[in-house]
Amino acid sequence: MSTSILVLPGDGIGPEVTPATIAVLEAADREFGLDLRFETHEIGLSSLAAAGTTLTPQTMARIPEVDGVILGPVSHYDYPSRDEGGINPSAELRTVFELFANIRPCRSREGLTILREPMDLVIVRENTEGFYSDRNMFAGTGEFMPDANLALSVRKVTAAACERIARAAFELAATRRKKVTAVHKANVLKLSDTLFLREVRQVAADYPNVELEELIVDATAALLIRQPSRFDVIVTTNMFGDILSDEASELTGSLGLGGAINAGTDICVAQAQHGSAPDIAGQDIANPTSLILSAAMLLDWIGQRKNDPALIEAGQMISRAVDLVLDNPDSRTRDIGGPLGTVAFSKAVVDTISAAVR
Repeated sequence: MSTSILVLPGDGIGPEVTPATIAVLEAADREFGLDLRFETHEIGLSSLAAAGTTLTPQTMARIPEVDGVILGPVSHYDYPSRDEGGINPSAELRTVFELFANIRPCRSREGLTILREPMDLVIVRENTEGFYSDRNMFAGTGEFMPDANLALSVRKVTAAACERIARAAFELAATRRKKVTAVHKANVLKLSDTLFLREVRQVAADYPNVELEELIVDATAALLIRQPSRFDVIVTTNMFGDILSDEASELTGSLGLGGAINAGTDICVAQAQHGSAPDIAGQDIANPTSLILSAAMLLDWIGQRKNDPALIEAGQMISRAVDLVLDNPDSRTRDIGGPLGTVAFSKAVVDTISAAVR
């Protein structure tokens, strides 16, 4: 049975790191007989120029019909208003398709990390509400200005969203080291974060073999540096998860070295942790590691849903191949001290996959 993947290259370095990622997936396809079928749609600034919108209805309609999506980085800061066709694809996909779980593994890499002890954790971030004003209202946004000198922003926290992100975290922790850290700011956000903790505690009761720890976000930010090994799975609300996952990735070696997926009940989108970096676009120097690892996570997600061991094994093989390539300073990209460009790094991963399988 074939597996269909919709490819959305995006802006900036997106049209470079996305083909580099597809080359790795094609190598895994050859070695594992996955029968991957790729379909590419333009989004972002190229779509705006061609179709008057950064995200067409045709692309949105196609997403529920495929097995998975690869989303390249987007330059949404440069988009016009929504009324003028400037839709943020990342936010739109997360809210329309209820991709409530942003899952970001963070594992330190020898020779690249600045940490004194190892980090091996996963941050499970609620993805659809919180302080993100562009996605937390049914109509309009959660940010507004009653007058020229006053700006207000609404934080949205619902019991349903907290419950499902907590359950995703506990399900994941049950397969790892069996600990969940719920990160909050309930000492200040007394209503919204107390609601979050209430739902986390209720879910925790269903997982007696998984330890629950509750930690204020300030302390978490410090302990990620001082005691990273204490963490297994971190679950938190949208903005805290965004900030902490970027911090954790940088501590492990670079923001460009961490994979991520945005997962809902029936749809999953692989998306790099970094931005579109338009200042280095077109120079073959972008590091494609994050999107490659995100695509590997996507294969695993699809494989779990389809009960397809080949997809799961292929995802694991891609991750191991990336590890092997990054272990060698001579096969790293320039941003982390190596000599390779985007295409050459992708080829090194492809060659490693082929050599390992054969």
